[in-house]
Amino acid sequence: MTKMATTLRDFDELAVRTYWELPAADLPAIIRTGLPDIGVRRALDDPATSEESRVDGHHAKVTVPSLNVAGWYDIFQQGSLDNYVAMRANGVASRLVVGPWHHYSVHGLSGGQTGEVNFGVSSCAPPGTASMTDLQLSWFDHSLKDAPVPEETTSGVQIFVMGINEWRSEDTWPLARANNTALYLRQGASLTTSPPAETSATTPYVYDPADPTPTCGGAHLTTNEFPPGPADQARIEQRQDVLVFTSEPLTEGLEVTGRVRAVLFASTDGPSTDWVVRLCDVDEAGVSRNVVDGIVRVQTEPGQVAEHEIDLWSTSIVFKAGHRLRVHVTSSNFPRWDRNLNTGAPALEATQIGVAQQQIFHDHTRPSCLILPVIPKEGQPLR
Repeated sequence: MTKMATTLRDFDELAVRTYWELPAADLPAIIRTGLPDIGVRRALDDPATSEESRVDGHHAKVTVPSLNVAGWYDIFQQGSLDNYVAMRANGVASRLVVGPWHHYSVHGLSGGQTGEVNFGVSSCAPPGTASMTDLQLSWFDHSLKDAPVPEETTSGVQIFVMGINEWRSEDTWPLARANNTALYLRQGASLTTSPPAETSATTPYVYDPADPTPTCGGAHLTTNEFPPGPADQARIEQRQDVLVFTSEPLTEGLEVTGRVRAVLFASTDGPSTDWVVRLCDVDEAGVSRNVVDGIVRVQTEPGQVAEHEIDLWSTSIVFKAGHRLRVHVTSSNFPRWDRNLNTGAPALEATQIGVAQQQIFHDHTRPSCLILPVIPKEGQPLR
């Protein structure tokens, strides 16, 4: 009973104590009560063992049809998309449905609400299905009983396009008509499609792991103090350790559908640090809400300027006319990701914290940017 009480207390105090315990990778709460390793320690000691729990790299072993259901704000989003792509590449029947959901709202139980945005009741299930359960039963009837697929759901892909809040059918994923378009971080905290011309331009900030940038929305699965989904980023953007770059208001709608990535030229004064990039949608009232984000952990030489590519995962959203795009650059998103303590010590041992002096470069030879898969309007030529 003592161990059970300790475990319950650890869960109750995740946000204020348990997440913060060091060394993070050693999971002190697990050790404290003598619970067995949940796989983290084993994977860090021997990375090859993580392959046992991965689908990635083993798709050839799967020969049955697969229905992949994902949410744009689900912690398993990109894995579901990648599984669909891999199965189709192997010639196996597969279908993909992606809605504006987080992990707990995939079955429409939230009535269309995800985070701070109500996407409407129609977002709970794609057209032609009364519910996600109905969709699954139709898939099983077709796959196991040779029943016909409902006419409305014959597409290989159905995605919910946020912003305009509409379902759309596609032949496959990713969309071949997407144009990779760069948005450059510019001096004066601006964000433009024109690359920088300056010969030297940098923006500094200080990252202190003792005071990390808190998780605010996004695709994650943490304690209730950190709700997933789209969220107002005002308190995040007021922090001194978060750089904010914003575009001019759009003159017409801009659809971004596909995988978003960032190219960041950066340096730190320590041997290791994290780089976090986030894309936000800023409405006419100035409310900034997160769309996608990503992180990369680097080992580096102090002061060395290096180029880093950061995977922000995928989305489908129309940034409406009058809205602005915004990019955050920082070094933490906690507890969504564990803190880099900036010392270079292994995660199984690191307990000492180092404060990092960070530099982001955005000049002619080091053009930090976000790369968006932009969907041309109907009638526009492909580039």
